[in-house]
Amino acid sequence: MKRVLVLGATGSIGTSTLDIIRNEPERFTACGITANSKKAALEALSKEFSCPYSLTSEEGSDGIQRLIDETKPDIVVNGIAGSAGLVPSSIVLTNGIDLALANKETIVMASPLMFALAKKHNCRILPVDSEHSAVFTLIEKHGKENIDSIIITASGGPFRTWPKEKLSAVTLSDALKHPTWDMGKKITVDSATLGNKGLEVIEARRLFDVPTNRIQVVVHPQSIIHSLVRTNDGIVYGQFSEPDMKHPILQALDWPEVHTVPFMKPFDLTGTADGSRTLTFEKPRYDDFPLLGLAFEAAEKDGAYPIAFNAANEIAAWAFIDGRASFPAISDTVSHVMSRSWSGSITSMEDVFASDTEARRLAREYLHA
Repeated sequence: MKRVLVLGATGSIGTSTLDIIRNEPERFTACGITANSKKAALEALSKEFSCPYSLTSEEGSDGIQRLIDETKPDIVVNGIAGSAGLVPSSIVLTNGIDLALANKETIVMASPLMFALAKKHNCRILPVDSEHSAVFTLIEKHGKENIDSIIITASGGPFRTWPKEKLSAVTLSDALKHPTWDMGKKITVDSATLGNKGLEVIEARRLFDVPTNRIQVVVHPQSIIHSLVRTNDGIVYGQFSEPDMKHPILQALDWPEVHTVPFMKPFDLTGTADGSRTLTFEKPRYDDFPLLGLAFEAAEKDGAYPIAFNAANEIAAWAFIDGRASFPAISDTVSHVMSRSWSGSITSMEDVFASDTEARRLAREYLHA
């Protein structure tokens, strides 16, 4: 029986994790849960799973540490959205507990510090993003020494076929109509701008220690192939499954083992209503969705550039969600902030937060927010 502490239990990752635990009670138990603000929902889940909870908007990081001390989890799933997930990740690793990580900002903002904590306290960071989970599994299968490059798939978002001139009039309602995934507002907007895919490029660069010229993004609208690797002999291998976050969560919870999962339907290549399935691939439209190129630039320059990219994007995306900025203003803001020098080295959490604070200030100043 594996004891699972779920951070962000009322979000999309937390909900999927708890659904796994409901369906696999012989293998997993929810030993504790947290949420930021949905107290009523959290209390109901606490009662259902007979476990303690923490409302982090009231208790903050102290609540997470209290739960760790009280519940002694075997693994923690971090499904907290945005930069708010960074400190919880560091707390988990400092306690020497394996971290199933859906919070990409942890890696984008502070990967050297997080990897150092994992090494020091003898625990692992297991990726839960569907793309990075796929790459992690494929590298495990083939051996990193045999990998030439990583190919990250992108759905293309709701505006994949929209002409550039139409993008200036995008509304929030338009942006939230993701074609394949059901997610929170911020990550759905990030998918529409390709900013989320940009964060995943930075994350892949840091998680797998691969230079940016060996990372490729390909648009795959069906979201069936979650990422691929090209081996040194030029052959491409991919991971196929339906677009369901329970797959990568289970891979992290079970790693390094692979179990039969009765409640998940096995993937069927012809498992559609008409008995056929088509998979297509396209090049991303870098000129029309500039955040993807800016993310490659941040990943290449390293230093505090990934922190600046993430912070500026977070401020601008929320400004768009709140009706205070246009859709194109998101990438304009990130470009403006990244035009500054962010080449300083990051050696402590204080460095991370200082760069993050300054990038947010510049983004707000640019947006007059």
